[in-house]
Amino acid sequence: METRELRYFVAVAEELHFGRAAQRLGIAQPPLSRAIHQLERRLGAVLLERTSRAVTLTEAGAVLLREARAALDAIEAAERRTRRAALAATGQAGVVLATKAGASSELLAKLLDAYAAEPDAVTVDLLLCGIGEQERMLRDGRADVALLHLPFDATAGFDTEELRTEGQVVVLPAGHPLTGRAHVRRAEVAELSDLPMPRWPGRDGTYPNGPGPQARDHTQLFQLIALGRACWIAPESCRAQLREDLAAVPVLDAPTVTTVIAWPPHSRSRAVAGLVRAATRI
Repeated sequence: METRELRYFVAVAEELHFGRAAQRLGIAQPPLSRAIHQLERRLGAVLLERTSRAVTLTEAGAVLLREARAALDAIEAAERRTRRAALAATGQAGVVLATKAGASSELLAKLLDAYAAEPDAVTVDLLLCGIGEQERMLRDGRADVALLHLPFDATAGFDTEELRTEGQVVVLPAGHPLTGRAHVRRAEVAELSDLPMPRWPGRDGTYPNGPGPQARDHTQLFQLIALGRACWIAPESCRAQLREDLAAVPVLDAPTVTTVIAWPPHSRSRAVAGLVRAATRI
């Protein structure tokens, strides 16, 4: 299969409409239809069911969509890493670290200071991400290394070192009756119908259905909590960034959160190695 064919197929599979897919790709519809037919013939599988009213994915098509996305991501990652390696060889590029905005702030500050003290340290370019985005940036080559949080982020396919494990707290509006408690349980938080958990956008940018308000970042979330519209269960280290109108109470039965530093196993970057050493040292 050719990269071009995979891009064509992914566009049709995501749009489920040949006209919109052709427009997205900047080509005419007839050559797009021909390319998909040729791909199906070569694979010996029907990928798309077509009627006069709709286009739907077959089971085989769903498999190819998943695999094609991964293959195209890998190609883009290879291109980005190759360009960055070429720049690094001439001293024009540093190391790119992806981390969730507002998370592990104290740990991140210590890490950057510790690495900057290394004799061969290079510039660290920070990518401050939304919820769950740092894993995707590491996989697609936009980042060289990332801070991930288990069990929320997937680390399959990465090399990792554990940095810190901590409990979780529920963040509430200051003055809420539960803020006078030494601790709570998850069931008690779930019963707060007036303070639902927020809804974060998925990979495709859409929000799951549910009663909670939509939030894209910590700034939005903290304002929603302060206004009495939501609550949030988060790692205990979030206390360091809470405003005066917010309070945190430990959640006894919430799973612990482990922060890890992760990087691609095939990385040969000295800068990444130095950053990992500094992280494990602190």
